[in-house]
Amino acid sequence: QVSLVESGGGLVQAGDSLSLSCAASGRTLNTDAMGWFRQAPGKEREFVAAISKRYGLANYADSVKGRFTISRNNAANTVNLRMNSLRPEDTAVYFCAAGPRYSGRASDDYDYWGQGTQVTVSS
Repeated sequence: QVSLVESGGGLVQAGDSLSLSCAASGRTLNTDAMGWFRQAPGKEREFVAAISKRYGLANYADSVKGRFTISRNNAANTVNLRMNSLRPEDTAVYFCAAGPRYSGRASDDYDYWGQGTQVTVSS
């Protein structure tokens, strides 16, 4: 079992930056991928970004490419999401996820989930 705990959400203005962090604990050996999804009110949960522990390769949704950067610290079992140039449409609950493949973009590709952290971007 893997436990994921997110931190770093908050209220910011459009154009601001914010960083999210996720700490993993437990049996993380088989979870090569750690990533982020988000869910806005009334919308489906959507993929944001993921990164491979083994190869350091990252995968981004088109909507955040060039603005968000995902990184991880394998020794500390943490993954971070640096969000720049935030827009009101980035407002959502952001969830950390862990799974076997960083290329996965569907919720079903990930086995473990955090509780989520709220990010609100005002215009």
